[in-house]
Amino acid sequence: MGAADDTSDVVYAWDKNLLNGLSLDEYGIKLDEKYSWINPGEGLVIRPLSSQDFDKGFTDVLSQLTRLGDVSKEDFQKRFYAMKASGGYYTLVVEDTEADNGSGKIVGTGTLEVEQKFIHSCALRGRVEEVVIDKEYRGRKLGKLVLGLITVLSKKLACYKTTLECKVENIPFYGIFGYKEDPEKFMQLRFHD
Repeated sequence: MGAADDTSDVVYAWDKNLLNGLSLDEYGIKLDEKYSWINPGEGLVIRPLSSQDFDKGFTDVLSQLTRLGDVSKEDFQKRFYAMKASGGYYTLVVEDTEADNGSGKIVGTGTLEVEQKFIHSCALRGRVEEVVIDKEYRGRKLGKLVLGLITVLSKKLACYKTTLECKVENIPFYGIFGYKEDPEKFMQLRFHD
């Protein structure tokens, strides 16, 4: 049994059973029939973020999306457990369980943040954040799988809407999943880079 199979110390950020029964059929995404949405290729698995994923390169993948800054393993652990305790963060990862001599490597991620609202009869609102696939793994539909699973998970969790922010050139990609430009404009005030 390889290190990727040893789950005795693994703590997941959220209940991985929430992935059961999710389907991307409505988006026309097709996989080879020997694979599934959560096992999309040889050695690949899509699952919740775990407490051990710092050592599997989670932050390396995020750094391909934006400036990461200094994040130590201790920083990762503190943030992981704080996000887990809040109950509103659903970070998916794509792991290549055969990479790094079978110890596993995180090759993609995306997060669904769920906000609790008073409006709309105390509804939930989803927000898609930080979808990125390792540059060596792009072109394998993994980004579509991550975004699709986040989208259908937000439906399963009964979010009244799910939103995201993206670059203009990425609008067609997000449109595949039914995301549309909104007449409201995103504004921000940055306090730090």
